[in-house]
Amino acid sequence: MRNKTLLFGLSCILLAYYTYIPIPENVEEPWKVRLIDILTKITMLTATVFEYMGLMKIEDFFFILLRTQNIEPISDENLTVIDTEFNNIPVRLYLPKRKSERQRPAVIYIHGGAFVTGSFKMLSYDFVNRMTASRLDAVVVAPDYRIASQDLFPAALEDCIFVIKFFLQDKVLEKYGVDPAHIFISGDSSGGSLTGSVTQLLQDDPEYRNKIKAQVMIYPNLQVIDTWMPSYREYENGPFLSRELAIKVFLRYLTEDEELPKAVLRNEHMPEGSRDLFKFVNWSHFLPEKYKKNHVYREPILGKLDASYPVLLDSRVSPLLANDSQLQRLPLTYVITCEHDILRDDGLIYVTRLRNAGVPVTHDHIENAIHGAISFATAPISLHSGSRIIDKYISWLQENL
Repeated sequence: MRNKTLLFGLSCILLAYYTYIPIPENVEEPWKVRLIDILTKITMLTATVFEYMGLMKIEDFFFILLRTQNIEPISDENLTVIDTEFNNIPVRLYLPKRKSERQRPAVIYIHGGAFVTGSFKMLSYDFVNRMTASRLDAVVVAPDYRIASQDLFPAALEDCIFVIKFFLQDKVLEKYGVDPAHIFISGDSSGGSLTGSVTQLLQDDPEYRNKIKAQVMIYPNLQVIDTWMPSYREYENGPFLSRELAIKVFLRYLTEDEELPKAVLRNEHMPEGSRDLFKFVNWSHFLPEKYKKNHVYREPILGKLDASYPVLLDSRVSPLLANDSQLQRLPLTYVITCEHDILRDDGLIYVTRLRNAGVPVTHDHIENAIHGAISFATAPISLHSGSRIIDKYISWLQENL
């Protein structure tokens, strides 16, 4: 009995050592953020052990865990909520019930989840989309794109494109009473990345150019070129989204090769001949002085990998690789970034580059929030910052409908 007690005590100490990191002083509701961070680290540790034992992949463990948050479509007195398919791709529709003398705006919301998990069925996303539809009297379309590792890049992007092009058909817009001049694309995290890629592709296509009024990106990840920007250094261990977790999970979307994540963690993954792309993500040029602090720019190291990964050079993976002439064609844009987030600088650089290209941009920076805040805007752990971000998001849409 004594040995079991000792073993349990040592296990608790090791777990506490593994999960503990200092929480930034100005983060809102620090005890909740610490709990979120600890639970995330425990989940990642468990998933890693399961993968090592050959039981399941890390991303499959996260998918199973998050699936417990899925809810069925529930209509109420204001909305009809239905699950259906566009082009054989699952979507959830939020349709206002009250009669309208005008055509309604539409919001296409692309969920996050690092391309390996998440769903429109999750409580947090259902909450956001339900509020959007109710408060704006808008039609909301939420696609469930294919996720890794069963379906690698560009599966998720293709699904989003297929859904949006299907929805943009005149007969479909007419069916749902949507105004074709007031269609918005939104997304958070990896959904923000998909939003940037989808909007860029539609604007580059003469058939669909100018059919999207605006894009909204909430703490998006927008590049995989340089993983040693100031925000990646400052928040390397989180809270919530650590650099190692982000890189390991995100790269499952691009390849099953285990060597690439190791190289990306060392920032030694870019191939020879790719230095010309660094100008699009060079934080020393694009970050506001406030965020540069005392960091010194070091460009990624070239040519360390024997294998070739053309996907690293693809602007559909890294929307920040779009050149200035491509960016100039983008519509009205709203970007939300959070201070305590390794992806902070992706969004800040995107805002600067869009403004330099003449694109009208609204940017809100939430000083005391963490990545993924809107995923924690509902029970059992509800962050005030998540609710504030949702309010800012819906208010901006309302002002720009």
